[in-house]
Amino acid sequence: MVMDLLAIFVIGVLAYRIYKKQEEEPKKWKAFIVIIIGLFSFSITMPGFDAFVKIPILPLGVWILYFIYRNKVEKWVMYRRFAWLGFIANFIFLAAAFLSYPLQNALYPENELSTYMASVKEAEIVSTHPSAEKQQLDKKSLKSQMNTMRKDSIPSEEWYYNTVVNVEPEDRKERFPYQLTGTETKWGSGTSAVIYVEVDGKGLLVWTPTKQMYYRADSSILKGGK
Repeated sequence: MVMDLLAIFVIGVLAYRIYKKQEEEPKKWKAFIVIIIGLFSFSITMPGFDAFVKIPILPLGVWILYFIYRNKVEKWVMYRRFAWLGFIANFIFLAAAFLSYPLQNALYPENELSTYMASVKEAEIVSTHPSAEKQQLDKKSLKSQMNTMRKDSIPSEEWYYNTVVNVEPEDRKERFPYQLTGTETKWGSGTSAVIYVEVDGKGLLVWTPTKQMYYRADSSILKGGK
């Protein structure tokens, strides 16, 4: 968000400089619309930073504007720099996106639980499976351990065999039968997460739109947990 605002500021400064250098000052609202149209481009999508980024290739907006002003040479001369600024703005936003990633990761480390669970004042647990026993959240235990829980690998295959393959159907139980609700992500992170509590009360499975992470505590955060 901060880098996007910085990118808009840079574009605004460049537009102002172009505006002041014109021998005949163009209408501001037209210059603004030309810049917006200039943003249109043919792009290719490539993976980057756990997401997909669009790399502008062809200035479609500039071509559209040239077609509009093809018979109005003086108008085209007046507005063409704004049109190209619109196309260049794509690269400015792209650069801002790349620069924002290390800043985002520094402020909101993607592997730290505090990014996804910064506040637990209103936290409580909700049973999500019939096999869940009646438990209560030990908020004191959660608060004392939330900054020391360690990230661990997710042994998906081991869990599957221990929960499904090696257990009789009538004895099968959900490994994460509780959901931790009422938590808040770190302010400004722009992320969302669903947090599940392991049956022993010592494990948290954090689901974000892009990944899953598993954290372990030294003692149970459930009253009556093992």
